[in-house]
Amino acid sequence: MVLGVTTVMAQDNPYIVKTKGVKKTVAMTVTNGQQEEEEEEEEDATDFMGKNFRFYSMCDWKEGMRFMVIPEKYDLLVNTFHDAVTDREVSSGLLRHKIMVYRGHETLPNGRVHVLFSCEDDFKRYYYELPNGTFEDYCYSKMGVPTLAYLGDVDKAREVLIDQPLLTRTQTFRVDTEYDGDGYREVTVDKNMLVTVKAVGVGTRSYPVKIIVEDEIGNQFYQNVAMSKTNSGMRDDEFSLDKERFLFAGSFEFMGANMSVSANIREYLNKVVHTKYVVSMSSKGSGKLRDIRVPRFSGFIIDEITPIQNSKYYTLTLREVESRRIYYKDVVFSEDDLPSGDENLREDFFGYTFGMGEGEARSTSKETRAAIREGRVIPGMTKDEVEMAMGEPFDKTHDAEGNEMWMYARSNDVILDVWFDEKQGHVVHAKARKATESTINLSKALKNKATQNARNARGMMMRNATPLEEIKIKE
Repeated sequence: MVLGVTTVMAQDNPYIVKTKGVKKTVAMTVTNGQQEEEEEEEEDATDFMGKNFRFYSMCDWKEGMRFMVIPEKYDLLVNTFHDAVTDREVSSGLLRHKIMVYRGHETLPNGRVHVLFSCEDDFKRYYYELPNGTFEDYCYSKMGVPTLAYLGDVDKAREVLIDQPLLTRTQTFRVDTEYDGDGYREVTVDKNMLVTVKAVGVGTRSYPVKIIVEDEIGNQFYQNVAMSKTNSGMRDDEFSLDKERFLFAGSFEFMGANMSVSANIREYLNKVVHTKYVVSMSSKGSGKLRDIRVPRFSGFIIDEITPIQNSKYYTLTLREVESRRIYYKDVVFSEDDLPSGDENLREDFFGYTFGMGEGEARSTSKETRAAIREGRVIPGMTKDEVEMAMGEPFDKTHDAEGNEMWMYARSNDVILDVWFDEKQGHVVHAKARKATESTINLSKALKNKATQNARNARGMMMRNATPLEEIKIKE
């Protein structure tokens, strides 16, 4: 993935943290309040944000609030601040990484409004002139003061997050490439990976809190996130799609449900699995959960594993590989944990219902996979693929040339004949026909045999659910 890197402080500024270098940031002492939070059973991201990170519009700013100047490319062309003594513009580049302390605002006789600051670094006074309107008109907007990253969020995040274990909720993070600059490269990591917060510093104006985390083998990476969104200049609706990861909950999750499962079960997170049989799952449609019969041979990625209270079951959150649709399935990971006496619950056993990886999908065409999932037979299928789609036939026979035919009982006394080319072993054609009385009796007799297993029964259920017109295939 990424090479192991070391968190450092740059230029003796504790707010500038990097994922490379030689000196680690010293973790701040945890307060009593934080210790109380750690004693809670689990932390919800929504409660965490509400308790710790309040949004302040400019109307709510209090004197003494601290910000850091983090200019972006545009800010180097259009200066933000004026020197309060000389009234001259000051280059944003010269003010980079300087800490500005809010000192209120003033309205001049000409109607212009100045937002006032003092600088902790050079002890000078500066102001930002509002482009238009009154302070009251301006302060309710999300625009704020350009270049300024709110340090109140950074300080609070450092207090409550240092050394906290988290889970990654996205796969895209960053690694620093410049000690004195803002260069970075994006890296891809596993979703739901266990990481520990190693340092918190300043990010950008839009995403002020830089959170550096380390995985279990020492690799470090970071994300810049907006916590309260104070002065971020971003509207709520702008945090969507790829930008969602720049919210804390878009990149990280507390050690909640996923982490309360054992380590051997957590190993299934992010793994690709496929259904061995037709199986019942739940999926959201029009905002409501509904039960769906998912075809065999469907591929999924396990996004989450959530234990169900007072039971041995877990809810899997499954993302279909091809459609990206989300499904849910309650399972147990040991067959001994299944409720006794109900054979129908066997599909709740993870090992019975799911196979690891994409299964036979790797060696079949997209068209064939679709037919298998729909319980259909198409020319060119191998015998294994026909069995995956239809189950075991109730009878097999050969013609005079040695070509093999499999017979499947359908609903309404219909028989499906599937013919194979004996040399190639592939389906030549399949044809539905009206069953004779002797064929019907043979089918019934075989189904009543003690050797008929649950797999054949499920295959018959699949076949009965497929209309006749779906199985007709032209030669």
